[in-house]
Amino acid sequence: MQALTDFLTTDYGLMSLGVIAFTLIMGAYIGRFVARHIKEDTEAHDRAVREGRAT
Repeated sequence: MQALTDFLTTDYGLMSLGVIAFTLIMGAYIGRFVARHIKEDTEAHDRAVREGRAT
């Protein structure tokens, strides 16, 4: 219980919480960014194949 109290009340605990939250948010953002671009590129490639422009 003391570890949780230190984590939520001390400066180093709050900084750790901030870093953990930032890392999780950035991971989610990068994951969605990459997934969106993969989807867009796949759709563009499929359109090119249908139109006979694929390499």
